[in-house]
Formats: sequence, structure tokens, C-alpha cells
Amino acid sequence: MLFSSAVFMSFLEMSAPSIDDVIDKLAQASVDTKFELSFKGKGLKLNTAEDAKEIVEAIQNCPHMTALCLEANTLGVEAAEEIAKALRKHPEFERALWSDMFTGRLKTEIPNALKHLGAAVMEANCHLVEIDLSDNAFGPNGVVGLVDLLKSKSCYSLKELKLNNNGLGITGGKMLAECLLECHKSSVAAGQPLSLRVFISGRNRLENDGATALSAAFKAIGTLEFLAMPQNGINHPGISALAEAIAVNKNLKHLNLNDNTFTAKGAEAIARALPKLEKLEVINFGDCLIRTEGAKAIAKAIKNNHPHLQELILSGNEITKEGAINIVESLENKKNLRKLDLNANNFGDDGCEDIKALVEGLGNGDVLGSLSDDEGCGDDDEEEGSEDENSEKESDEEVSIDNKSPAKETATKPPVKETISTPIKQLVSIKDFLAFPSPTKLLQLDYSIDSILNELGDDKTDVDKVVGALMKVALVVSKDDEAKQKACQCADGLLQYLFNQVENADAKVANAFLVQMGLIKGEDKKFAAPKSITGPLLVLEHVVKQTYFTKVAREILLMFFIKPHPLMEKSSEARHRILQTLHSV
Repeated sequence: MLFSSAVFMSFLEMSAPSIDDVIDKLAQASVDTKFELSFKGKGLKLNTAEDAKEIVEAIQNCPHMTALCLEANTLGVEAAEEIAKALRKHPEFERALWSDMFTGRLKTEIPNALKHLGAAVMEANCHLVEIDLSDNAFGPNGVVGLVDLLKSKSCYSLKELKLNNNGLGITGGKMLAECLLECHKSSVAAGQPLSLRVFISGRNRLENDGATALSAAFKAIGTLEFLAMPQNGINHPGISALAEAIAVNKNLKHLNLNDNTFTAKGAEAIARALPKLEKLEVINFGDCLIRTEGAKAIAKAIKNNHPHLQELILSGNEITKEGAINIVESLENKKNLRKLDLNANNFGDDGCEDIKALVEGLGNGDVLGSLSDDEGCGDDDEEEGSEDENSEKESDEEVSIDNKSPAKETATKPPVKETISTPIKQLVSIKDFLAFPSPTKLLQLDYSIDSILNELGDDKTDVDKVVGALMKVALVVSKDDEAKQKACQCADGLLQYLFNQVENADAKVANAFLVQMGLIKGEDKKFAAPKSITGPLLVLEHVVKQTYFTKVAREILLMFFIKPHPLMEKSSEARHRILQTLHSV
């Protein structure tokens, strides 16, 4: 039994205490029975029973171990089995702090190691309060090792489940949901209802089906206070399912669905749930593409509710000034608000100033974060379209003039009107496109590979220059459409040429893409990374599947694409797609 420092200080203050005095002191003192045994960050490679000896002895010598932290070590099956034997002697154990402990392990090892540890917990009749297995990239296979534990009575008492960055995918999400539902059902039958308070599962590629399955579990449990599911590739069907479950969890204080894709439809579904969550303190819907209509729906939902709200994060959502004004006005009576993030939206310079003035006018000027990454007032696309239309008109005029020239006046020459109405492929030159790229110009572009290589001239075997040109093509892509098809055709031609002409092209090409996408630093200190890399990721999703693209190049890209990066997180849906492709090819 471990005593608090206050007890020992009182002993030191006693002069020649008798046994009776000691007993009286102990009876009056509070006893600290919580003890965490931690090996965090030691970088231990635990393969054999001998490797695990230090941990095993520490567990055996600990009289009252309530938590075991093995974070940032690497655990094999044999070592896990040995640790499990020692763990069986600690029924008081309640916190499994096992994040980042399977680095470099085979997929076949991890579930067996988890089964050993889970079996020890169940055999010791522990009542777990927390399980943290974050940052273990074990995928659905890892959930297999957790199934028995999560369904057992040792988890009836579970309050916190943290499975962040595990690569669960849809399959893993569904398995996890099934375990939670079964645990809840059996715990209710036993008179000890599962009352989960914290659920964290970010960066897991759960998508709509995984999120929908988990929503059923959340709805059944109904006791969540902290829910974080950022960056999971969830679109509005999955968001709508989560909204229904969220509405049932009336004690929710922290809601983080950052970097999924609501659209206005998903935002409206969430907005219908928000008024039922009066205890909310944090709302994080950053980079969720809720747009202006979604912002209006959320503003309406929180206007006369949520008196405890402390943080509202709506950055990177393509919200215009109109939507932002609705949001700011809805916060007028939020006395506890300390953070409002509206950065990287579409206000424009004047709009940013108006938003700042409005926040200050409400007496909350210090809560508004920076607006330094504002994307402009939202008229840029219209202006670009007008420019493209002008380009088309100018080109049409040139065609008409050419057709009037004597050299082209033949009996078989089609009428001018018919010539103009045929698909325009060569009205925009490679030079003009590279100078001012746009989706419209890409559709008009002569994408013959020879013409692009001729434009590059002496730089046509310079990997950085060729990939740089290709990036200009890819950056105008935003979805699966004709523009993407043309960009992919262009990529195939240019990259095949590089792989055929340049020695060690695989590493050079992969590196050039990473630099041009702003994921690693290049030699050009003046280079400005793009604001969005959705287009390049969509094009690369096609490229990495082609036979000319080598395994080495794919592995280099994968190594960087799995790492957290703001640009990757901003293009989460495209990132999920290419990661799935890289894992499958």
C-alpha cells in the first residue's frame, strides 16, 4: 500500500512516536492507492521473455498498480505473454496506457500480443476505466485482438476508449461498433450499464459505413462527454448518422469532427442535434466544407443555446462574409467564449475587417483568432471564369480571321460557324496554360506530350522542372471529371518519359512531387507551397497504379503521406483515397 506524501511528512514531524501514535496517524490520514507504472519513451525492443524481464519484475514488485504505460516501446508476442503473466496478479489494474507500442511489428504479431494482455486483464477480473491504443497502425487486424476484451465484463466499467490513428478502416470501425454494442447489452443485463464518456478515433479512414456503425453504438450508450473523430473521410450520410447519435448524448461537452466533409447537408443535420447538447464547451468543425449555408444553420442552432460554449472552430470551410456574420451574431451572449477560429474562409480583405469589427463590437475582440490565411471573398472563381470566357472569345475571333484568309478558302472547307462549334483542343497553347493555369484552359489544351516536352526544351529531362509543369496541370483538378482525365493522360506521358530517360528516376520523381506539394522543403527558398493539394493527390491516385510507376517511388510517397501535415489534413478525402490505393497496389 502506498501512502501520500502528507502522511510521511506528518511522521517526520513526530518526535519519538509510539506504535499507538502511528496507528492513530494512519487512521486519520488519506491513503493514495493510485499508482502508475510507466516505461514511456524508453524505446525498449521487447521480443523475448528475457527482454521483458525489467517490466515483469517492476509489475511483480508493485504492490498496487492501477495503470501501466508502455508508450513508445515495441512489444512482440513472447514479451507480451510474459508481461501478461505478471499482470494477472493485479485485479486493481484499471488503465491500459498502450499507445505507440507496436512499431515495426508484423500484422500477425499484434493481435496475438493484444490477446495475451486482454486475457490477463479478464483473468484478473480487472475493472478497466481507460484503454489507450492510439498511434498503433494495426488496422482491422488489431481489433481482432481486442474483441474478447471489449466484450468482457472487465469493460463494463470503461470510461475512456482512445483509438486514434490506428488505420481501422471501415471493417475495423464496424468490428469496434459491434463490440461496444455487445458490451453495452451484456452490461445492462448485469445491472452495470457501460457508461463510456470519452471516445477518440481520429485518422482512421472510417468513412460513412464505419461512422454509421459506430453511431448505433453511441446511440445505445448515450453517456458520451468527449467525442473526437477528426479526419476520417466521412461525408454527409455518415455525418447525418452521427448527428442522430450525438443528439442522444446530452452530456456531451467536447465535439470534434474536424477535417471530414459535411457540406451544407451534413451541417444542417448536425445543426438539428446541437440544441439538445446544452453542456457543449467545444465545437470543432474546422475543414469540414460546411460552406455558407451550413454556417447559417449552425449559427441558428447555437444562437439561443450553449451558455457554456468556450471554443468554436470553423476554419477552412469556404464560408463567405454573410455566413460569418451569422456565426458572430449567434455568439453575442456566450460569456464563456475564449476562442473563435474563422481562418482560411472566403471573406476577402474588406470582409475580414468587417468580421473583426463585429466581434469587437460584441465585446469579444480578444477571442477571434488570426484571419491571415483567408482565401479571398469568393469571387475569384467568377473572375477566373470571366477571364477564360474572354480567352475563348479572342480565340474564336482568331479562328474566324484564319478561315477568311484566301489560303483556306476551298470548296470543301466547312463553314466558320461549324468550325467554331467543334471541340476546341488547341485554342490554348502550352505556354499560355503554364503561365495562367485554369480548369477551363486545361479542357482546351493541346495535351500532346511532345508539345509539352518541346515547351520545356533543354529542361525536359530535369525531373524538378517536368514535375513542376505537371503540378500546374494537377493543381487545377478538384474532382473526378474530364479535367482530371486529361491531367492523368498528361501525367502518364510525362512520367513514362522521365522513367525511361532518367537514371534513378523513381526516387527523384517522388522527391520532386513531395517538394512541389509542400510536404518537404526543397532548395528554392522562395518556393510557396500550394494552398490545396487535392488535385495532385487525385492525379497521383491514378499514377501510382500504373506499371511505369515503380515500387520504390510508391514507398517513398507512402512514407510521407501517412505522416500528419496541415496540407494533407486539408485534403483529407483525397488523402484517404491515395492511401487506400498505395496500400492495395
